[in-house]
Amino acid sequence: MTKVIFLGTPEFSATVMRGLLKEGYDIIAAVTQPDKPVGRKQKLQESPVKVIAQEENIKLYQPVKLPGSPEVEELKALNADLIITAAYGQFLPTSFLNSAKVAAINVHGSLLPKYRGGAPIQWSLLNGDKETGITIMYMVKGMDAGDIISQAKLAIEPEDDNGSLFEKLAIIGRDLLLKTIPNILSGDIKPIAQDPDKVVFSPNISKDEEHLDFTKSAEQVFNQVRSLSPEPGAWMMLDGQRTKLYKTEVLTVDSEQAVGTVYDLGKKKLVIVAGDGQGVSIKKIQPAGKKMMDIANYMNGLGKNLKKGQQVINE
Repeated sequence: MTKVIFLGTPEFSATVMRGLLKEGYDIIAAVTQPDKPVGRKQKLQESPVKVIAQEENIKLYQPVKLPGSPEVEELKALNADLIITAAYGQFLPTSFLNSAKVAAINVHGSLLPKYRGGAPIQWSLLNGDKETGITIMYMVKGMDAGDIISQAKLAIEPEDDNGSLFEKLAIIGRDLLLKTIPNILSGDIKPIAQDPDKVVFSPNISKDEEHLDFTKSAEQVFNQVRSLSPEPGAWMMLDGQRTKLYKTEVLTVDSEQAVGTVYDLGKKKLVIVAGDGQGVSIKKIQPAGKKMMDIANYMNGLGKNLKKGQQVINE
């Protein structure tokens, strides 16, 4: 039986991990990020990978930093056939990668060499791409720089957001990995080196990049909103109140009104003018201190005093 050390953290990773277990791979150890405090009460939350490891009685490691840790020495001593990562979130020491008897491989959420780094799915949406995919690659010292073993493409639909793309790509990544592993084990592969001239990086989204800028085009605002939905949510100051947007649509209006003014509104709609004169129609919204709601609920409450032509965004 093929022995695997699996490293991952979010639900994307968990989907891949479940696939490996279902196909009979022997996951001898799982590595995930330390429990994370979330919410107002900062309650510690276990990662989806940790939950599976506990359910399946898999030896679990949660080092704050893997390089130089006692945990990495234990992992190296396990002599796994494969080291597999999927959205783990840390750099791995070369000595650990080299400890795999067959290979150390990564399931990456983009079509490399485009979008190396920690947020490939978010950046594909933020940039308005029409296509993304999964890459199975060898792991090397450089960030996502290893040779490509296999790839699968996925069209990005207009209704996709960060959440839906993560779910779709997790399934594609699981299936592509399970299809690729037998070829890796048999040596029946022809790896392709990444073209350094086509490398694009996708660093983790910063706090500043969560702030919506309505001086940009309506399309750019739309892409920023969906790239951060459902987590962490893109925000703006709407009518003097910090407000997150989770779903919007671009409305072709060609308005001459000032940026940030209300172009149209009603019981079930609120359209704000963006920097290119087009409208951003808000569909799902979360005012500070409130739960996420449909725009109809917002307009029936906090938004009922808004008026056409009113300047509601002053940034």
